[in-house]
Amino acid sequence: MGTRDRIEAVLTSIRPAIRSDGGDVELAGWNEELGRVEVRLMGACESCPISMLTLKEGIERRLRAAVPEVQVVDAR
Repeated sequence: MGTRDRIEAVLTSIRPAIRSDGGDVELAGWNEELGRVEVRLMGACESCPISMLTLKEGIERRLRAAVPEVQVVDAR
């Protein structure tokens, strides 16, 4: 399984929790050279005041733990 597939698998595993709050997340890009994942926050996540906390403390932490190639996660 490639890096992009492992990233997608992690996002799929956390998507139900995000959807339960009216939001969603999708993979917008993967830069292997930089170890940078870009995600698109959608729905309620777009206007949520704590969406950056969700991004960094939730999504980024889970991705970095599961996919060592990931160094940083940013929202697009």
